[in-house]
Amino acid sequence: MNKIFITGGTGCIGSVTIYKLLQSEQVDKIIVASRSNNVEPLKLWLGNDLDPRIEFVTLDVSNYVEIKRVLLDVNPTHIIHLGAYQSPDCSNNHIGGMEINTGGTMALFDAAEELPNLKRFVFASSAAVYGMRSMYPQKIISENVQLAPPNHYGIWKLAGEHLARLFYDNSKVSTVCLRINTTYGKGRDKGKTSAPTNALKAIALGAVNKKLMPFEMPYQGRENYHFVEDVGAQFAAVTMQSFEGFGAFNIQGETIPIQSYLELAKQEATKLGMGDYVSLSIVDNAPPNLFVCDLDHTKIANTFSNLPLLKISEGINKSLIEFKKMAENGTLKYSTPAS
Repeated sequence: MNKIFITGGTGCIGSVTIYKLLQSEQVDKIIVASRSNNVEPLKLWLGNDLDPRIEFVTLDVSNYVEIKRVLLDVNPTHIIHLGAYQSPDCSNNHIGGMEINTGGTMALFDAAEELPNLKRFVFASSAAVYGMRSMYPQKIISENVQLAPPNHYGIWKLAGEHLARLFYDNSKVSTVCLRINTTYGKGRDKGKTSAPTNALKAIALGAVNKKLMPFEMPYQGRENYHFVEDVGAQFAAVTMQSFEGFGAFNIQGETIPIQSYLELAKQEATKLGMGDYVSLSIVDNAPPNLFVCDLDHTKIANTFSNLPLLKISEGINKSLIEFKKMAENGTLKYSTPAS
């Protein structure tokens, strides 16, 4: 029996990962560990009737004693660790971010070493482990360049990667770290790089309310984009496909200028009859995008098979359609750039 234990399973990426895992006949049970057990994000993908293969356990990843107790009780064959403070939370609460993003990760790896049936551990890392784009002369940046995280979030994620490598060295359980950059689409409600998604939400809300809702991107430059369903599919694939050893991989994505992303949003909105409700721009004197771009995803594409990579224009189109439906039924969450 393949029993998957996932932390952060009710977040944006966790929910879509579960949605993709449930499409596999290899998955017998998914145990979702979270502090709140809020199922609403999962319902975005699964509807009101959740799959009977899903079970919930309450767990705070800063409670290290509970991590061990719960994990040994569940005794999973696969672990996906997504539970973490996001970038703004780590900046506002350094100690809390360290306790959850590093301490909780370390406790999870320590407990996992005692599991008798564990086949795979997947750790959600981030492109924040890289340095600023200006420090790399390469046109495309692979996983083996110098790492220099620009914020606390990136530092904790890099620490998590080192803990993952140490876990593999000690246990010989195959271990994968996935470096995520800007995820956009349905369910993306929080974090610094939720701005591209909120730009699309502003269009959809404006179209439904017949009111122009101007949106200004709070940063400028180039950005590496991942469509949310692609991210979930890649987490599901690296969890279930054959792999031996330890590896850190850039998730597949595409880098374009932020202004080009906004132009694509206008083009796709116009195709969908929402063009009159597009007012997208970049804040005057906006700071540069903090996270690196132009990431090479050759390594993951060569290691795992049939990984999706939707064109940005198509991802925007699908997102606008979903957001319009959600706006019409009153379930669309929207945050302004300043909030």
